[in-house]
Amino acid sequence: MKKIMFSDKYGLTQAVLSKQKTMTRRIMPMTLHRKDKDGTLTEIRPDEMDIVDGGIVIFRIGDKGYRVPRENQPAYKIGEEVAIAQSYRDIYNTMEETEGNSKANEWWVKAYDYVGDGLSPGVTPGYRNKMFVRADLMPHAIRITGIRFERLQAISDEDCLHEGVEKWINCYIVAGIMEHGGKNNATFDTPRQAFASLIEKTSGKGTWEANPWVYVYTFELLR
Repeated sequence: MKKIMFSDKYGLTQAVLSKQKTMTRRIMPMTLHRKDKDGTLTEIRPDEMDIVDGGIVIFRIGDKGYRVPRENQPAYKIGEEVAIAQSYRDIYNTMEETEGNSKANEWWVKAYDYVGDGLSPGVTPGYRNKMFVRADLMPHAIRITGIRFERLQAISDEDCLHEGVEKWINCYIVAGIMEHGGKNNATFDTPRQAFASLIEKTSGKGTWEANPWVYVYTFELLR
């Protein structure tokens, strides 16, 4: 099983677990191009691309289909179950708080066996950093229900809310984006403004303005 990471700092892991966040945009490694017969590179337009076999991207020239290079393929396929990455520390602490000490210790013993070599999960990099955790130890998972591609700025207001933007009475916020020295949530007039700020935080300054191609994954929480 593969794993997927969502930002804890901006509340996205919790948004997934609460079923507020049901989609995620992941930037393609590069703009897609094809090499024409005269050797020039031409950007592949959306109407030339298709997703087949649950998650393989091809582009068409006439009646022929050509597979997009591996580095441009989606990381996941439709129907695939993907573990939600969490650090071992966060899993244990949350499980202890919500399900009790006995359940948390039961999971810890399982993790101890999976890590192997007589090592406690508490002395591994995965204890604090979810980049290094094992997917089969994660208590939560999603199933990919759809994949499409579009420009980042093509996101709709509705999709912004499915990406983790929260609606308040007369404004929009993103958990973890603060103002006034970190004392108050930053507020935004529109969902797109909030999402633009979020993507700048998670993917780097200038990402929204660059308007890259992204894969849009929709998913459902399994557990």
